[in-house]
Amino acid sequence: MAIFDFLKRKESQAAALMVMNPGQAAWRPRNYENFAKEAYEKNVIAYQAINRIAEAIASVRFLVFRGEQELAQHPLIDLIARPNPLQSGPDYMRSKVGYLMISGNGYEERFMVGSEVRELYQLRPDRMKVIPSQAGTPAAYQYSVGQNKTRWEVDPNTLDCDVRHLKLFHPTNDWYGLSPIEAGAYSIDQHNEAMNWMQALLQNSARPSGALTVKDGSTLSDDNFNRLKAQIEEQYSGSSNAGRPMLLEGGLDWTAMGLSPSDMGIIDAKSSSARDVALALGVPPQLLGIPGDNTYSNYAEARLAFWEDTVLPLMNLIIEDWNAWLAEPYGVEIRADLDEIPAIAEKRNSMWEMADRSTDLTINERRALKGYEPIEGGDVVLVNATQVPINMPATDLTPQDIKAFVYGTKAD
Repeated sequence: MAIFDFLKRKESQAAALMVMNPGQAAWRPRNYENFAKEAYEKNVIAYQAINRIAEAIASVRFLVFRGEQELAQHPLIDLIARPNPLQSGPDYMRSKVGYLMISGNGYEERFMVGSEVRELYQLRPDRMKVIPSQAGTPAAYQYSVGQNKTRWEVDPNTLDCDVRHLKLFHPTNDWYGLSPIEAGAYSIDQHNEAMNWMQALLQNSARPSGALTVKDGSTLSDDNFNRLKAQIEEQYSGSSNAGRPMLLEGGLDWTAMGLSPSDMGIIDAKSSSARDVALALGVPPQLLGIPGDNTYSNYAEARLAFWEDTVLPLMNLIIEDWNAWLAEPYGVEIRADLDEIPAIAEKRNSMWEMADRSTDLTINERRALKGYEPIEGGDVVLVNATQVPINMPATDLTPQDIKAFVYGTKAD
């Protein structure tokens, strides 16, 4: 009995306080459907920012290592390349990142044959519910489509399950992650409202409003007023009537009005809210073509910041989760091939050039900056002028010695 107690997973004393009703579904604090419609489906900035992140991660090649040896063949390599019969690896990653960015939560199901994972599937976050246990950990996951429900139990000791829940940090919710869309919800609403205002402007002849005035201080009868109003709505309103000349009668005069300061403020607010949406999702505005103050001096600098500040941290989160759930039973590790990322390669090239131009680094220190193993005799500093070891007396060197050292040939 004592041995069994020792092997049991130690439970957190505070975790049990998170559970109000053990065995009952813990509901999400916000509506995923609204996030998907108002942000991804209607807002061009959020749509493009999420796609940029998803496309960037989907373009990365994933490798499998055992220790420091890269494996050319392994079941995980095939699984990542073709997670299921309906999706390729990049397609699967796009949906994985898209769900995670919109909902703040990602769920995937593994299908196993024996002890080997054969297929992976993404599950829609709005259909998934976490069932808490009395210990403050998930007891099960429940997937609902209409009246049909599927439930996956979680092992109470190892917490292993055929459904994996990846969530972004949420400071006030114990079970669900915080979506970047929720953090940028006000800016997304403001941008959508500004677009609605511009659409209304286009539908009203795409020009500022004006006023019809009656000369000599006279007034229109009710019949004339209603007839004029109907005529304006039918013949002069809407984008299809743009530019049509207005025929005035009865002493009427048209006075055009320019854009008011509030109208101009809406246009400025549209650009400002677009930058805030990009900020919430971690995409530099330059990459989305948003006008305004540019934080980065050029496109290449913005692209590098996008990869280092947004893509790589999110990609590492996904890789570490995969390693714990998929790779650990095989005794291997999944890694990203950073050498094929153009933005990272450009930075690496500049670092290599800096290492080659350095006059105070040893050969092995330069090789370490480039990711290479040290070589024998490489713990020396080369003099820039002659490229020979600084600790080798110049009086003892002959031209043949220098040639032998630089070109690796034997002295005559």
